[in-house]
Amino acid sequence: MTNHEFYMDLALKNAQAMKGQTDPNPLVGSVIVNDNLVVGIGAHLKAGEPHAEIHALRMAGEKAKGGTIYVTLEPCSHYGRTGPCAVAIVEAGIKKVVIATLDPNPVVSGNGVKILKDAGIEVIIGVRQEESQKMNEVFNKFIVEKKPFITLKSGITLDGKIATHSSDSKWITSEEARKDVHQLRNENMAILVGVNTVIKDNPELTSRIPNGRNPIRVILDSTLKIPLGSKVLTDKLAETWIFTTEHHDKERRKKIEDLGITVFQTNGLRFVDPQGVVQLLGEKLVSSLLIEGGGSINASFLENKLIDKVILYLAPKLIGGQLAPTFLEGTGIDKMRDAVELSGTSFIKIGKDFKFIGYPIYTNEGS
Repeated sequence: MTNHEFYMDLALKNAQAMKGQTDPNPLVGSVIVNDNLVVGIGAHLKAGEPHAEIHALRMAGEKAKGGTIYVTLEPCSHYGRTGPCAVAIVEAGIKKVVIATLDPNPVVSGNGVKILKDAGIEVIIGVRQEESQKMNEVFNKFIVEKKPFITLKSGITLDGKIATHSSDSKWITSEEARKDVHQLRNENMAILVGVNTVIKDNPELTSRIPNGRNPIRVILDSTLKIPLGSKVLTDKLAETWIFTTEHHDKERRKKIEDLGITVFQTNGLRFVDPQGVVQLLGEKLVSSLLIEGGGSINASFLENKLIDKVILYLAPKLIGGQLAPTFLEGTGIDKMRDAVELSGTSFIKIGKDFKFIGYPIYTNEGS
């Protein structure tokens, strides 16, 4: 490991610690080194607050002059709610800037580097680039496409079941796996389920972890049949948005909206249009979405090629039964050659279970 990699790893670690706090902004960490000593360190804490480089520069003070700054993302070059970090780095007298990766936004990518180089500062790009890009997979999609990064999560048995034929599902996975799910909820801006999940389980859809945040609860309900006493409508623990179609009950909509719930209508005819949901969430600056739906909801998003990441908690159990629901239903594919493959796969043991992570590869784009 080189010195550059060592200090960049420290910056990445500090950035990663803020996961779930910075949306829709990226995770960014920064470290300043002078005479082989760390003199400043910082991370972006929250949108609208100072960026990582500013925190590090403030800590370093005069010791920043002549030093090297490590930053996990190209320093910004624009004036927003905070000033441009590239200019602040120049003014602090930094002599070398080591950057993990450039800004993914093609409109501004390279502008921060230009400011630095024009000031005579040495710039090194690409140290721990892959790690930085993976860390900011949500931001990297949202800043370019203006749509949320969508993760499909499900707890399943080894034969793919999410419940028994009598709809008993508590509990398929271990307590350790369920705690990990709450962390996932904390890291995502919104969580989505179908109305049938609400009717069957009456869930809270919150992240029950210390100092955690509760995601916006998104419910797909084509006719607004959701029970008015549902926790997601009455508990006030988190904001709830319901997506419906033109076939919804107008009187029931008023009762739901009187509870302080936001109702959106998509252009779906019989069922809520997943594309319309994703488009509107992007417009509302929701950069990340966690889907915890049943087989039909999950399949509709996968068939529309909207899933960016799949996380499965596999319990070493077998249920069997043709009528036991699976995590992916819908019509399914006709030919094995059309099966959706997953790349970047990994397994992690959590309690008695295994956490699987993979990224869908969609073929025939635009077809």
